Amino acid sequence: MSLNSLQAISPIDGRYSGKTKDLSKYFSEEGLIKYRVQVEIEYFIALCEHPLPQLANFESALFSDLRNIYLNFSSEDAELIKEIEKTTNHDVKAVEYFIKQKFDTLGIADYKEFIHFGLTSQDINNTAVPLSIKEAMNQVYVPMFNKILEKLEHFVKEWKDIPMLARTHGQPASPTRLGKEIQVFVVRLKEQFNLLNDIPSAAKFGGATGNFNAHKIAYPTIDWLAFANQFVKDKLGLQHSFPTTQIEHYDHMAALFDCLKRINTILIDFNRDIWTYISMDYFKQKIKEGEIGSSAMPHKVNPIDFENSEGNLGIANALFEHLASKLPISRLQRDLTDSTVLRNVGVPFGHTLIAFASTMKGLDKLLLNKAKLEADLEDNWAVVAEAIQTILRRESYPNPYEALKELTRTNNKINQKSIANFIETLNVEDGVKQELRKITPSNYTGI
Repeated sequence: MSLNSLQAISPIDGRYSGKTKDLSKYFSEEGLIKYRVQVEIEYFIALCEHPLPQLANFESALFSDLRNIYLNFSSEDAELIKEIEKTTNHDVKAVEYFIKQKFDTLGIADYKEFIHFGLTSQDINNTAVPLSIKEAMNQVYVPMFNKILEKLEHFVKEWKDIPMLARTHGQPASPTRLGKEIQVFVVRLKEQFNLLNDIPSAAKFGGATGNFNAHKIAYPTIDWLAFANQFVKDKLGLQHSFPTTQIEHYDHMAALFDCLKRINTILIDFNRDIWTYISMDYFKQKIKEGEIGSSAMPHKVNPIDFENSEGNLGIANALFEHLASKLPISRLQRDLTDSTVLRNVGVPFGHTLIAFASTMKGLDKLLLNKAKLEADLEDNWAVVAEAIQTILRRESYPNPYEALKELTRTNNKINQKSIANFIETLNVEDGVKQELRKITPSNYTGI
């Protein structure tokens, strides 16, 4: 199976393939096949280590040869398995036959009937998929997420003392600081990431309907539940789900997707804020030589990176939403809907990575326009009305809110002079007036 990026139906394998290629080893067809081979091999080794009586004499020195089957897994191996599948019309059975061929090559054919012993295909799929998700998260998603977080934390420090006019309902409001507003997103992202880390990577492993029927009938004295717990935890690094039906119930996986969706939603919120700040001229953008901003308007430098990110996060969230709401539902002991849906699990991760890269690109192009922030503050002296009326409340001044409302809630322009004149009309001590005179839109920024 080859793919020309210009012929790809999905942009994650076409236009944006350079940004998603690191996910291929985890979520491609070849990647899934390799994880299936890994689970089958590790399961056989675990049976030998237990050991089953028929495997007691298996040479442990051969374990490294067995592990090399998946450690050195190649595209040619994947193609061979797909060729076998043309006959079996069953993807997991094709993996089993492939491994049996390897046993023949290694001269251990006498043991090959213990490959896939007592299992159903979902024992392999429901361990291979969460294992691939876990490793993709650790190796690809988390490093990219941390890059964004580190960039935002850098801005928090760099802009911690930059006063900025806040806007609530789109209207001028009590001033804030740019660094603090970035910190809001940093904290939100960190808190959701901590929740993400608390979600276990769970896997099902228990035979045709989850009861170890075949295992129990063949070896009734073995504690197969203990065996499965140890195998899934120690060999695969996953949490063993029990009891289950034929398939994993996917509740933990759904929680993971929901949390990833919330992280994406926070970044959508962030992208829109930065986009708005750019439109307000709080930020300018670095100009790249030869780059076109608009096909018709040569002056434009559009905030396309934040728009691109927002769009891809939206697509990712739509898919995460479907995965989270669909996967935990299966008729009776199982239906096939989980299998076909899970084949798309890499797609929302792909769009998320595209979005992360776009946000990073946009952040790297930001240039703070400090003069515009200062001018906006100076142009909105009405925002200090809250400060003045609060101090007057402290001083038991009669009806301070109403007094400031009468001053500011008009169509007349409020400026430094009109505020100063108002302060002089107040019947308060000179020390209080002096305190009020020190308040400006630039220093009324709170904690």
